[in-house]
Amino acid sequence: MKRVITIHAHFPKLIILMLVSLGTFAQNKATRTEKDLLGPKEIPNDAYYGVQTARALENFQVSGIPTKFYPDYVKAYAIVKLAAARANTEIGRMKPEVLAAIEKACAAVMDGKYHDQFLVDMYQGGAGTSANMNANEVLANIALELSGHKKGEYNIVEPHDDLNMGQSTNDVYPTAIHVALLLHNDKVVKEAKALSAAFHKKGDEFAKILKMGRTEGQDAVPMTVGQEFHAFGNQLDAAIDVLVKSEAYLCEENMGATAIGTGITASPGYAEKCAAQLAKITGKPMVLAHDLVAATSSMQAFVMYSSALKNFGVTLSKICSDLIFLTSGPRAGIFEINLPALQPGSSIMPGKVNPVMAELMNEICFKAIGNDATVTMASQDGLLQLNAYEPVVAVSLFETQGLFFKTLPLFVKQCVAGITVNEKTQQTNINRSVGIVTALNPVLGYDKTTELAKEALQTGKGILELIREKKLLTEQQIKDLLDPAKVTTPTGPTKLREE
Repeated sequence: MKRVITIHAHFPKLIILMLVSLGTFAQNKATRTEKDLLGPKEIPNDAYYGVQTARALENFQVSGIPTKFYPDYVKAYAIVKLAAARANTEIGRMKPEVLAAIEKACAAVMDGKYHDQFLVDMYQGGAGTSANMNANEVLANIALELSGHKKGEYNIVEPHDDLNMGQSTNDVYPTAIHVALLLHNDKVVKEAKALSAAFHKKGDEFAKILKMGRTEGQDAVPMTVGQEFHAFGNQLDAAIDVLVKSEAYLCEENMGATAIGTGITASPGYAEKCAAQLAKITGKPMVLAHDLVAATSSMQAFVMYSSALKNFGVTLSKICSDLIFLTSGPRAGIFEINLPALQPGSSIMPGKVNPVMAELMNEICFKAIGNDATVTMASQDGLLQLNAYEPVVAVSLFETQGLFFKTLPLFVKQCVAGITVNEKTQQTNINRSVGIVTALNPVLGYDKTTELAKEALQTGKGILELIREKKLLTEQQIKDLLDPAKVTTPTGPTKLREE
């Protein structure tokens, strides 16, 4: 028996509007029927994805991070599919009118449109099949609609036969990841270079400020604060160089390998033309791997690039820890530099300010190191002709890139750019440190400086204080000795002794 709902005149207008809205919502949720190996399935009419994407959305509700979370990754799929379509047309396999439709769709996605349709979770089984089919279905339906047809009219542009022509997930998926990493590496490198430049700028600013260098946490020999900060910049420069050079591994791709590298379903000449198209579209020196079976089963490129990201993270983390140590205090630490005060540092200790940006940057570096461990584990555990764990490799690398890209400019702006030096502290350390005796070796000799060091430690007096008491050097000699330009080079003290 059907229940009849009668709307009485005394019903509040709000309830009536809600009922009307529900009816409108139901109309908007009209569906189309698509089918695959497992049978038919209803797909929302407003969705550009199709049946295989719909199944993946049901199966892989894991992280809540869909493909669209990484725009360069979505763009990479459009680039790969465009390159493949053009290559297939060049060899006479794809009809020009189909290419024209696909080109419109790829151009739109590369321009940032329709990204909301790339919905498959980054974590997925099947070695990326769901991500590839998500791209195939979305691009096919965009191509149809932009060509004046309805979504789902696959007799005109088909997700498998056209968008996946001469392809397999096993060549498309890794190639799309390669392209995405290359696109985003440019952005990471740009921010990394800005950080290095900020350290070098501070190096110039602090070039004439003398300080004590330290080895194993102990007083060592004099240096300038400028040398210390230029060293930070140069360490980063070396790590950046590794990041750039690691792109060579990502530029080698396996399009045309299809299932396992034998090229089954791909036409002669397609692989070479696809590589040329990828190079043209990306502006990167993309080349076809010389052994497609090896390239399909191995994830060496990801391991190498992940290692470069880890190296950058390790380098930067050491620098961040140095900054945290140098600013420790202000009364009970060494307090040689000041990091910008951004927020109160404690809910219980008044006046405390923490090095929050250096700590944040360290956390990102730790994550990069951990993600590299994930890439390593996943890469070594693939079986035979395919590695099924590429999805976790992809999400690990994209996450590391994204975190660096977002955090590096914050670290520059809110930490490095505002660093100042406590010159009084630096001068006190120089005057009191036993480490200054090393600079005196060429002037006074090893035996005399050893005696001075021993006496300084026993009496608590500074080295310079003892030198003045014993009249071992004139004030002019002391001034010359502590000249930053001389004490930090191999020529100054030797010349003093000769005088």
